[in-house]
Amino acid sequence: MKIKGGKRIKKAREAVDSTRVYSLEEALTILKQNNITKFDETVEVVVKLGVDASKSDQLVRGVAQMPNGTGKKVRVAALVKDANVEKAKNAGADIVGLDDVIEDIKAEKINFDVCIATPDVMPKISVVAKILGTKGLMPNPKLGTVTMDIEKAIKQVKSGQVKFRNEKAGIVHAGVGKLSFTLDALVGNVAALVSAIIKEKPVTSKGTYIRGVFVTSTMSPALKVDFASVLK
Repeated sequence: MKIKGGKRIKKAREAVDSTRVYSLEEALTILKQNNITKFDETVEVVVKLGVDASKSDQLVRGVAQMPNGTGKKVRVAALVKDANVEKAKNAGADIVGLDDVIEDIKAEKINFDVCIATPDVMPKISVVAKILGTKGLMPNPKLGTVTMDIEKAIKQVKSGQVKFRNEKAGIVHAGVGKLSFTLDALVGNVAALVSAIIKEKPVTSKGTYIRGVFVTSTMSPALKVDFASVLK
């Protein structure tokens, strides 16, 4: 069976030297020049970390603010009450409420990508914590989704944020934009993600923390990037 677009995929892979370490700008330029699809591919960053992912005190988790957005529309649910209801609406939240939203969550009617809440409503949200948790949507102070500054949190999420968390092999991967972005925009977003990951280095992590940085897109092979070129 022939794979649709097989020739284009082969050509794109041939443009990559798997033994070479590219500067960040070179790697992103290659991805942009070898776009083989008709859709706007997502640019992803893969970071290999020198952590022992089996240890809970070496979990690397956080949020990176993308200075140039992500190219993705994010639906935000704000679980708030009283004066914060109007604030959340004015800030652009797609869903605003409390008891009614909780009932929808219980019924698995989840029409949002990010859930933000104020500290005073967290006891009520606890009844749907398991549902939200399994979907990675539970509000968390560390991720900035439990806060009294509801307006700021909503605007930041809407403008472009990327959540990251290391997997079992100590690898973090996250989308940082689209191939249609300008080169400068992608460079800025990659640097923002890597900087955020560095800030979350566990105090118990020893040796080299960042062991490798790679960039890729939806249908392209990964290109290894010179770490020094990311934060220059």
